[in-house]
Order: sequence, then C-alpha cells, then structure tokens
Amino acid sequence: MKLFKKTYWLIYPILIVFFMLIFDLIYQTEEFYLKAFVSGFVAFIISPRKKIIQTQTGKTKQITWIFLKKSIILD
Repeated sequence: MKLFKKTYWLIYPILIVFFMLIFDLIYQTEEFYLKAFVSGFVAFIISPRKKIIQTQTGKTKQITWIFLKKSIILD
C-alpha cells in the first residue's frame, strides 16, 4: 500500500494507454480522437478518486477506488 500511496496518480495515464490498445485491437479504427476520447472516458470512470474529508483531527486526504475494499488515507 505504501507504493500505491506514492504512485496512485500514475494509474490514470496507464489506464488510458491500456484502453487505447484494447480499443485498437477490437475496433481497428484510424480515428485517433475517437480512441482517445473513449479511452479517456473509461479510464476516468475506473481511476481512483482523491477526496478531502473533515475529521475530528482536521482535514485528511482519502483515496477511494472501485477495486479497493478500504479507502487509503494519505498523510
């Protein structure tokens, strides 16, 4: 989890590239803008979210993701 705390922001670009490759293999279109838009939209939906929540001790940053059972709290 320590690695995920440091590199969670890399997931979004990796997902875009991954979905562009999959989209290219399945549909084989030449329209780059279409591939980029669809891949970016799907990556945005699946990517982790960073929220600032108010606790008794003050504001803390929290990362939630669809594939994680618990949220991760950043220091």
